[in-house]
Amino acid sequence: MEGIFDTIIIGGGPAGLTAGIYASRARLKAVLIEKGLCGGQVLIADFIENFPGIPEGIKGTELMENFIAHAKGTGLEILSAEAEKLIVEKGIFKIIIDTQSELKSLSVILATGATWKSLGVPGEEELRGRGVSYCATCDGPLFKGKEVVVVGGGDTAVADALFLAKYARKVTIVHRRDQLRATRILQERVLSNKQIDVCWNSIVTKISGATKVESAILKNVHTNKESELTCDGVFVLVGVIPSSEMVKGIVNLDESGYVITDNNMKTSVDGIFACGDVRKKDLRQIVTACGEGATAAFSVQHYIECCKKS
Repeated sequence: MEGIFDTIIIGGGPAGLTAGIYASRARLKAVLIEKGLCGGQVLIADFIENFPGIPEGIKGTELMENFIAHAKGTGLEILSAEAEKLIVEKGIFKIIIDTQSELKSLSVILATGATWKSLGVPGEEELRGRGVSYCATCDGPLFKGKEVVVVGGGDTAVADALFLAKYARKVTIVHRRDQLRATRILQERVLSNKQIDVCWNSIVTKISGATKVESAILKNVHTNKESELTCDGVFVLVGVIPSSEMVKGIVNLDESGYVITDNNMKTSVDGIFACGDVRKKDLRQIVTACGEGATAAFSVQHYIECCKKS
């Protein structure tokens, strides 16, 4: 088994880093592979107010710096490279990195996360974390007494609009169709909420603001007429894409591409575990990602013990 890791963690967000901390503390031979900057989507979160133990809040970058320092302090090896392919071979997992080399392991923890679907309109990228958000649960409290736009018409967009109405003075849902796609009960709640307006048959074509969101340009899809809506925030809630391409055809995925696991983070393949936003679940938060990362590492520890005994 010389030269073979006990576990390879793919992804350096909260789930992957927590898995790495717990794996290192369990004295497993572990390596974490991250193709970009460690921290994942948290890096674009301007301010986080719902992480337990930090009541005063913390910047996303600062929180992730603490995660990274903690992980490195346990002795976790972090490799800056792209994990391009996973090969399963007689109980050994091979990870092809940067097309030219490979790492071998007895187990794999998939913590590759997910990416928000974006609108791809001018101003969206520039104002991310400065009024443009993709998570109402994360950022809603920051917009207390303000006016926000929610883009989308599915269950997530409508449910999050209701959540935002608890804080914002006014919520405007912008939907490209003439009826919402959300479940009927959610539609009824939104349409009866006096704080929520719906702008039908419309899309957002631009988000404006010098240093933060100040307005959104809306276009009617039937008339092509444009109008400017003053607002303090734009919540883009048009879907999420799980980063599970690497294990497609290897482990069981749901119809949306999320990895299916049990409560111990085990996938349909022995030795492969998944945690964080790539996993099929209801709540996608930093705190849940951390719990799943810890659980995945704990499960790996028991799996490795069984492997070495056999």
